[in-house]
Amino acid sequence: MTQQGVRWSADQVLALAPDAASRKAGSKLGAAGPWSEAGSSDEGAVWGLCRGSGSKPYQTVVDIAGAAGPAYKCSCPSRKFPCKHALGLLLLWAGEDGAVPPGRAPDWAEQWLEGRRQREERKRTVPAAGTSPGSGDPEAARRRAERRAERVTAGATELEQRLADLLRGGLASAEQAGYGLWEETAARMVDAQASGLAARVRELGAIPSSGPGWPVRLLEECALLHLLDQGWLHREGLPDGLAATVRARIGLPGTADGPPLRDRWLVLAQYDTADTRLTTRRIWLYGADSGRTALLLSYGAAGRAPELALPVGLALDAEVSAYPGAGQLRAALGERFAPPAPTATRPPGVTTAQAAACYGRALRDDPWLDSVPVTLDRVIPTPDGDSWQLADADEDAALPLAPAARSRPGLWRLVALSGGAPVKVFGECGHRGFTPLTAWPERPGDAVRLC
Repeated sequence: MTQQGVRWSADQVLALAPDAASRKAGSKLGAAGPWSEAGSSDEGAVWGLCRGSGSKPYQTVVDIAGAAGPAYKCSCPSRKFPCKHALGLLLLWAGEDGAVPPGRAPDWAEQWLEGRRQREERKRTVPAAGTSPGSGDPEAARRRAERRAERVTAGATELEQRLADLLRGGLASAEQAGYGLWEETAARMVDAQASGLAARVRELGAIPSSGPGWPVRLLEECALLHLLDQGWLHREGLPDGLAATVRARIGLPGTADGPPLRDRWLVLAQYDTADTRLTTRRIWLYGADSGRTALLLSYGAAGRAPELALPVGLALDAEVSAYPGAGQLRAALGERFAPPAPTATRPPGVTTAQAAACYGRALRDDPWLDSVPVTLDRVIPTPDGDSWQLADADEDAALPLAPAARSRPGLWRLVALSGGAPVKVFGECGHRGFTPLTAWPERPGDAVRLC
């Protein structure tokens, strides 16, 4: 299928927006008025000139078939990717037949597209061993790994002592000490090159100010942190899969060394989380043929959107390779054989009771797991006192929504989509409840993004 035969929906285009302001601004540019010389190619390129406030129109080009997802170039000064002009161009391409006719890319667009093709070709042909000095020397790599393991062990041992001091002095001391104690401890874990431990320690620091019942939550998280420490300190006695999970949770880098699995991958959901250091993008995929669920992670500097972006509700013919670890779903996106295209595929669903059981089974392989990806079939969003739940339409059971999900606009989109009727909902099910990310109506229709 050529790119000309593929049309995305407006929701799928707007799912690429880095924030709500970009979605709003891009929507205003989705009509033909400000555009001129717009065109598209069978190879997946879309281009056009957008009239702005300056004397010269902005030159905007999008490579829909990029190996890492759609890529964008615009002469506007925005630092957002995609900018409002790229979103408007894609909306114009998606919504009006003939508004973006097939043609030959102008020189300014072709130059950027050719540069991208050459860079992607180099990435495919240059061996990974050439990416860092000495990486081809197994003995040098072994010594580096040993030195890092020694630093992590020293950090884990120090953290065990600090946890013991906290419990010996009583949990009330955590509230009195404030966040500074935990930030200093987290900094020590960063020095030990154990970023996973540092992140969990920072989370401990926020618990004393999290409201009633915080001592119980703090004790639970301390226990999980202690379990992770002990897992690292006794990793030689663990099964290979669990040992790989411990290494990943500690923060040691891994490689996607699983065999490539080619499938038609449905993009289930995409959302970002950010802190002062990093923006993390999570993209959930479902393999239509394999039935596998995979998680792609992409990172950007604080305030910048990660490069990888895939439109929710579309499917792509591609290979993914799994990372090591028992029960781990993280994968790396490999070769893509076609641009994302519309699909009628939906993941099979389960009941709310089966979803809870699925999370319980996953904890056996990864006790530090916050949630698992689950698709609920025939559920109805229902008020539950001051909260909300997803109730089975055919059984007397329900799952509460996670606290964070109750205040998001996606809840009201879900309620509107349902209108009291059953819907299919994909999301994350964990100890805090269920977080809905995408939904489909029972009747045929496009996926509705909730995050």
